[in-house]
Amino acid sequence: MDDRIVTNEKLEEDKYEDIRPSFLDEYIGQSEVKENISIFIKSAKMREDALDHVLLYGPPGLGKTTLANIIANELGSNIRTASGPAIEKSGDLAAILSTLEPNDVLFIDEIHRIPKYIEEILYSAMEDFYLDIVIGNDGSSRSIRIDLPKFTLVGATTRAGDLSSPLRDRFGIICKLNYYTEDELFLIAKRTSKVLGVDICDEAAHELARRSRGTPRICNRLFKRVRDFALVYGKSSIDEEIVNMALDKLKVDKIGLDETDYNLLISIIEKFNGGPVGIDAIASSIGEEAGTIEDVYEPYLLQNGFLKRTSRGRVVTDKTYEYLNIEK
Repeated sequence: MDDRIVTNEKLEEDKYEDIRPSFLDEYIGQSEVKENISIFIKSAKMREDALDHVLLYGPPGLGKTTLANIIANELGSNIRTASGPAIEKSGDLAAILSTLEPNDVLFIDEIHRIPKYIEEILYSAMEDFYLDIVIGNDGSSRSIRIDLPKFTLVGATTRAGDLSSPLRDRFGIICKLNYYTEDELFLIAKRTSKVLGVDICDEAAHELARRSRGTPRICNRLFKRVRDFALVYGKSSIDEEIVNMALDKLKVDKIGLDETDYNLLISIIEKFNGGPVGIDAIASSIGEEAGTIEDVYEPYLLQNGFLKRTSRGRVVTDKTYEYLNIEK
């Protein structure tokens, strides 16, 4: 994965200067999801029971991890975190589950990447709160049952379609996160300015929001890069002029497209006559992995009408030719 500034994937720098909200009343956007989760949490607390398991899905960078932590905070519970690809053996899962206390939250990111045989072990843990695992060698193997406290599994995925039906059906609460509006990203930019102690005028915050691809993670990352330019150029606050200058230098255009987006679209036009073309051919033409294109680049281009998916492959639209000022 490259380190393009407008990727909605996590970068190393996102670990620092954590500006995530901690509770639902601080969380901006996803109004319906937020309202429903608030009701479910209040009900669980009134019943003095664990919250049903929660599945959060949608493109990267929209706040799934943040919501998982907020759910734990609102419940007053501890949170344990794991990643689907990191759970390779039944022992890995047993080690995680055996540390849980009653009503704890277990957050599994990229849950669609859990191996199938591990997923099957997870069924009983989610449904009946016990774990059956086999220990020992083939000649002397035996099954042991570990009783688990009631807990809440929060799973996050960018590919809900890759989850098996049995696993998906065990989630009592399923929430889809959508891209943010410009107004919501404006509020996020203003909140980030307060958290980081860097003033930003309304016009600059709107411009930043327009170029953030509907994604809070990108909005916050762009804010930090613009802050760097403002600091070095001796600006006491971020204005529209410094936003435009900084993002132009970073080659992020007026709607958030960057060099990688341009390369992808132009490659389809020039090398494949505008499509249709398969995802593997596109990946080879721009030197990127097919999965990365599907998860990171495509969603925003599809959302904004620059690409279409057909049964025969990807096709650029008339809007793309017009936007890139290329004759069809």
